[in-house]
Amino acid sequence: MTNAPATQDFSPDLSREQAQSLVQEGLRGADDGELFIEKRQTESLVFDDGKLKSASVDDAQGFGLRSVSGETAAYAHATELSASAIKRATATTQAILSHGQSKSIAASPARTNTKLYSDINPADQIGFAERVALLERVNDFARSLDPKVRQVSASVATDFQDVTIIRPDGATFRDVRPLVRFNVSVTADNGKLQGQGSDGFGGRAAPLTYLTEERWQEATREALRQALVALEAGPAPAGEMDVLLGPGWPGILLHEAIGHGLEGDFNRKGTSAFAGLMGQMIAADDVTVVDDGTLPDRRGSITIDDEGTPSRCTTLIENGKLVGFMQDRLNARLMGVAPTGNGRRQSFAHIPLPRMTNTYMLNGKRSPEEILASMKTGLYAKSFGGGQVDITSGKFVFTVTEAYIIENGKLTRPVKGATLIGAGADALKRIAMVGNDMALDKGIGTCGKAGQGVPVGVGQPTLRINGLTVGGTAAA
Repeated sequence: MTNAPATQDFSPDLSREQAQSLVQEGLRGADDGELFIEKRQTESLVFDDGKLKSASVDDAQGFGLRSVSGETAAYAHATELSASAIKRATATTQAILSHGQSKSIAASPARTNTKLYSDINPADQIGFAERVALLERVNDFARSLDPKVRQVSASVATDFQDVTIIRPDGATFRDVRPLVRFNVSVTADNGKLQGQGSDGFGGRAAPLTYLTEERWQEATREALRQALVALEAGPAPAGEMDVLLGPGWPGILLHEAIGHGLEGDFNRKGTSAFAGLMGQMIAADDVTVVDDGTLPDRRGSITIDDEGTPSRCTTLIENGKLVGFMQDRLNARLMGVAPTGNGRRQSFAHIPLPRMTNTYMLNGKRSPEEILASMKTGLYAKSFGGGQVDITSGKFVFTVTEAYIIENGKLTRPVKGATLIGAGADALKRIAMVGNDMALDKGIGTCGKAGQGVPVGVGQPTLRINGLTVGGTAAA
């Protein structure tokens, strides 16, 4: 099981027994803390404009030692896996204990037998030459689909992360995390305009599960479809209007505009727009949102988090009521609640923070056809690009990469240049109808927070949001 104790030595200069002894001594008197040891291999190939543009391989290892006292955390990290390096790190972590020492350190997480993904290194299952050949086929296939195709870019990335977490009481937790991601983008040209489209997929299963001919051809066709739609799109209207959000990837708006505001640190500090609203109705009564890190093989799933806490499904909003936050150990302890398995970090060089895993809205009762038919006018936002969110206010701006005008309950002409503008707490209250077609994204999401990026998943059913501000280039 992946969260079982590790038995091997970490390096010729650091045995498991040495590491446990050093952690016990170095974190003596702290409220909490851990030694996080990471070994990682990442590979990335990019095929662009008919040739292999870049190929990178990176092997990294290191440790991070954290000591927590009250609200303060001291953190030291190094790429050297040795007893002497950890001893030097303890000088930093002991510094925060000068004003007093805890009589007892927080208990270690409970163990489970859960294993959500394999421990196969993706790079070992599909070789370098095979990946190059695959990307060449993607390029040739895309160009064969339509004479308007002018440029094709395709990439395959693999990630293999082996982490061990050692607690002050000697408890040791290990997780081996594979990750695969495929992306393709297509540029089409009709002689006057250019249109772009992209698609991708991935997750924590073995790469041969994902990189089938059927799947990459489907993604390539989808990227081309988006590019051709973009050639026909006119200017997006501007103004306040009802908006229909598609299922799946549009859940990125939910993730950014609402999800971050439900992370424990922002609420403990009172900087979230949702601070102080626990137990109150913050959305329509058919809105339920969860963060679920236990979905097998999903990109955002983790068997244990980066503090050793088992992953779980945490209900955040239930039937419109705010019922939970995502918690790491530090914020959970200070807020008097249990950690939820959301303590995540980008690497050994980063301190853990409460972070999302797979965050999505559950199904409602309406069919997407019924929701569309209910709208006399509005905008259908099928897919999203980038966005910006202010956590304190919850205000957001999101770019819509594919959108259509709604007229008399039907989708009509495509438009481009649309942005959605609003505030997360306000948008929740404007949700008028929730579809029964919940879908997760295809496994391409990465979340940024405090300079750290971690893989995540998003999802939602079709949603109708009334009176949302749309930015565009034409009058509504």
